[in-house]
Amino acid sequence: MSPITADRNPDTSVPLVVRAAEAERVQDGPTSEIVLLADGEHTNGGVTINRALLELGSPGAPVHRHLDTTECLYVIDGALDVLVDDEVHTLRSGDLAVLTPGTAHAFAPAAGHRADMLAIFAPGQERFAYYRLLERLHRGTATLDELMATAALYDNHYAESEAWQRRAS
Repeated sequence: MSPITADRNPDTSVPLVVRAAEAERVQDGPTSEIVLLADGEHTNGGVTINRALLELGSPGAPVHRHLDTTECLYVIDGALDVLVDDEVHTLRSGDLAVLTPGTAHAFAPAAGHRADMLAIFAPGQERFAYYRLLERLHRGTATLDELMATAALYDNHYAESEAWQRRAS
């Protein structure tokens, strides 16, 4: 994946074209694949974008919050349960959730569904290494302690939610 470059002010990002066939894919569980599309290093910190393909029964992302980043979840296809603070919403194809800094959130396919979604983070940061760490955790070559030690680095702070626990039961 190489950006198309042009003469630009160094304070702005360069144009970027990512071909689906060339995008890196990581598997963070047996029912989940993350397609790495654009990272902060590719967009001069503008955005980070990934696509998640969550199969039936995927646990999705556990409850967490970002302190400095807004995360947008856009459902391409399927149905996605999204925790927003203490309320669970079911999003369907074409729906969007904008999760501002500090908002506790989680997501997973709605019962009986799969979900194909985009996650867009602004400002962008270098999160691809976080997704690779999730894959290593899934494969048994990283530990949960290693993941927890990266909270500040990737602005990904795990949390608890009774509403999300009720959804899972």
